[in-house]
Amino acid sequence: MGYHTFDAGRADKLEDAQQRYRSLSAEELRWALSASRDETVADLGSGTGFYTDDVAPDVGHVYAVDIQEAMHDYYREKGVPDNVDLVTSGIDDLPFDSSSLDAAFSTMTYHEFANDEALSEIARVLKSGGTLAIADWAASGSGRNGPPVDERFSADEATDALRQHGFRIEFEAVRPETFLLVGSAE
Repeated sequence: MGYHTFDAGRADKLEDAQQRYRSLSAEELRWALSASRDETVADLGSGTGFYTDDVAPDVGHVYAVDIQEAMHDYYREKGVPDNVDLVTSGIDDLPFDSSSLDAAFSTMTYHEFANDEALSEIARVLKSGGTLAIADWAASGSGRNGPPVDERFSADEATDALRQHGFRIEFEAVRPETFLLVGSAE
């Protein structure tokens, strides 16, 4: 695991659509994934399921992966779509078969799990050509929102790490507080 894990006691904050969509809109996430109705996708660090809910109507199946069972409890209370399974796991030990996922995404959680073990696991579970979309807090940001700046990665650092684990970077955007990377598994 990377640095801190978001405090599940503050889960309500993760449901603030106005704030969350400033960093990544639902449309942008769906564009980055380019998933189809028959695909299986994993939300890595799903939290309350805020972005899982945006993706679920467009795909066949979503695994909402979070290390905190309390986040899954919150999601259950909110209501989990029929095509979503909750998975309590760290990203460095995913309970999926090799090459079993068409796509995966991480929204504002890459800094929590960015290490060799986790990136190797993501590469293992994605099919060849599978999409990985990562939106996270940028090291160049102010730190007013999100984790402290010293716990963040730059888009270049994340790109280098993904390339080292067999991903081809298809798209990169750096914003004032965040970045978005879209890669494909080789």
